[in-house]
Amino acid sequence: MCTLAKVSRAGLYRFLRQGEPTSAAEVELRDAMQRLALEWPCYGWPRMTRELRRHGWVVNHKRVYRLMREDNLLCLRRRKFVVTTNSQHGLPVYPNLAADLELTGLDQLWVADITYIRLQWEFVYLAVILDAFSRRVLGWGLDRTLQDELTLTALRMALEQRQPGPGLVHHSDQGVQYASGDYTGLLRAHGIVISMSRKGNPYDNAVAESFIKTLKYEEVYRDEYRDLAEARVSIERFLEQVYNERRLHSALGYRPPAEFEVAWQSSQRVAGRPRGASRAMQETAR
Repeated sequence: MCTLAKVSRAGLYRFLRQGEPTSAAEVELRDAMQRLALEWPCYGWPRMTRELRRHGWVVNHKRVYRLMREDNLLCLRRRKFVVTTNSQHGLPVYPNLAADLELTGLDQLWVADITYIRLQWEFVYLAVILDAFSRRVLGWGLDRTLQDELTLTALRMALEQRQPGPGLVHHSDQGVQYASGDYTGLLRAHGIVISMSRKGNPYDNAVAESFIKTLKYEEVYRDEYRDLAEARVSIERFLEQVYNERRLHSALGYRPPAEFEVAWQSSQRVAGRPRGASRAMQETAR
């Protein structure tokens, strides 16, 4: 019949469904999706599916995608890439050790990066440090300048929170803030091995770059900060309460970083393994 009428089967099914009454269960599901979309406007269908399942819904990802498309909940995101790294300096640079690391636990590899944030009348800069295994933000600094103190603030916060043992690898780009004597000296003082991306290759620091994109689309581009104080409060809330504690991360089995860390630490206690980097990892890093 479809062949004779020269219509597709999918088109026929859509036509037949138009006259079908919407069930109460579907209305409830759509309402739940609308509420989640308001809370997480940048979630695509994979995260939306996982979030619904965490709330007790038994739902197929194809159905979620269809409903999000019909209700105009799918997000399309494109922004121009902006370079903020100044690698034109005469300071020592270090080889890329992160590429050869096979992560098996926390505090084996930290990644760092800097991005700019537009305020109403000026630009400010944010430096962050993440644990590459759990994707958790460990330290951050926000300031009006790109001086060393910006990155040092983030590093000190991460060291205070984690207090890692020797053998941890710190990876960043070749920016002057990460190559400075004060910054590298603080890393060495804590037994941390220094690693840097190849010049002009942001893919060497993909974990940090991915986080920056998430921060921009899910926090920065959704707000218009009037001043540095307002930006600091909002970004702190996003980093500490939203990203670390609640946002589902695809690389972590769609769990928030904090929840992933708790589950991993629990599994290590059951297995009787020590926390942090293994001896083999430490020797590789050295």
